[in-house]
Amino acid sequence: MLWIVLIVGAMILYGIVPTVLIRRTNFRVYRKGARSGMIALTFDDGPDPYYTPRLLDLLKKYQVKATFFVVGKKAEQYPYIVKRMHDEGHEIGMHNYRHISNWFIFPPFLGKGLRKSANIIEQITGTRPIYYRPPWGHFNLFTPFLQKKYPTVMWTSILGDWNAKVGVLELFKRLKNSVEDGAIIVLHDSGTTLGADELAPEQMLSALELLLKEEKAKKMRWVTITDLLNAQTNKQISSI
Repeated sequence: MLWIVLIVGAMILYGIVPTVLIRRTNFRVYRKGARSGMIALTFDDGPDPYYTPRLLDLLKKYQVKATFFVVGKKAEQYPYIVKRMHDEGHEIGMHNYRHISNWFIFPPFLGKGLRKSANIIEQITGTRPIYYRPPWGHFNLFTPFLQKKYPTVMWTSILGDWNAKVGVLELFKRLKNSVEDGAIIVLHDSGTTLGADELAPEQMLSALELLLKEEKAKKMRWVTITDLLNAQTNKQISSI
């Protein structure tokens, strides 16, 4: 019984407490841009060999630039998709080498995984990624040190699109309500991660196209994270 208490206590101190504190204080975290008329669309958990190319087609159709927080191992598996993202003017950030919560990753492995992911992306695109978003928005005692090197991007709106029960119309409604100056919106172009529905990205694509047809959406500039946060992160980026 004692060892269970010790394990739970260690997990709380290592992962849960830092996550709560960082989220509440926004310590080295970017949640929103300051520029009016601009909005950043971001996608986590890819690339996916079926859904991501379709998403790229959709973004190209509506001339929208986005930021993809890719899983390093998936980028390694599907380099041609990552190259297409880059070639079409989208930005690429990191989402750990494997989609694992930082609560369960020891410090050396977290740093090593991010370096490995950055190397993979740089080899594919010729550009080293800057931004990081931890899976599920989970931090640990070590992530504040990594945040000095990789500016961490969270969100203003995370819409539950990984859950197929939300449905296209409800997701469309949530998307409409999330459109505001400086917003950072999270969607997911893969349904293969823990807790996600495999077919959920299909609904995401339908809801996103409904949004991009809206007049309110057409009036916004859909930009990358760098364009949205440049005034805030320029000093930090230049020191990397």
